[in-house]
Amino acid sequence: MADWNDKLTSLFKKETFGEVLRFGIVGVVAVALHFSIYWILQHWINVNIAYTVGYVLSFFVNYYLSAHFTFKEKTSKENGAGFVFAHVFNYFLQLGLFNFFLWVGLGRLLSPFAVLVIAVPTNFLVVRFVFKRLGHKTQKESN
Repeated sequence: MADWNDKLTSLFKKETFGEVLRFGIVGVVAVALHFSIYWILQHWINVNIAYTVGYVLSFFVNYYLSAHFTFKEKTSKENGAGFVFAHVFNYFLQLGLFNFFLWVGLGRLLSPFAVLVIAVPTNFLVVRFVFKRLGHKTQKESN
């Protein structure tokens, strides 16, 4: 029980609050970039290709900003792979939750917002683990 209390307390530390705030800023930037690229490209190319190009480009910006701005860590193969895993995990989590909320009758309009309530904090914790835990392990191993 004390371990969970320590984890909950650490979420409210000043450092963690700053990470959450920066995580939100990076998320808004990544989404804005994704949809801006999509919106521009969809006039000239297939919408699925435009959407994918926007997602991929915003993903790389998201990774770089998450590493350097949000968590103040260096980029590496390890946290890059972890970041990919986190986003694949997040995608399937969102898809599963979305369908669950549709199934329980929340509707097409409210279901995406219900998904975000669960998926955003979960994604933060997974990405934070990638940069803070895995990053420190690889730094210690290389010393």
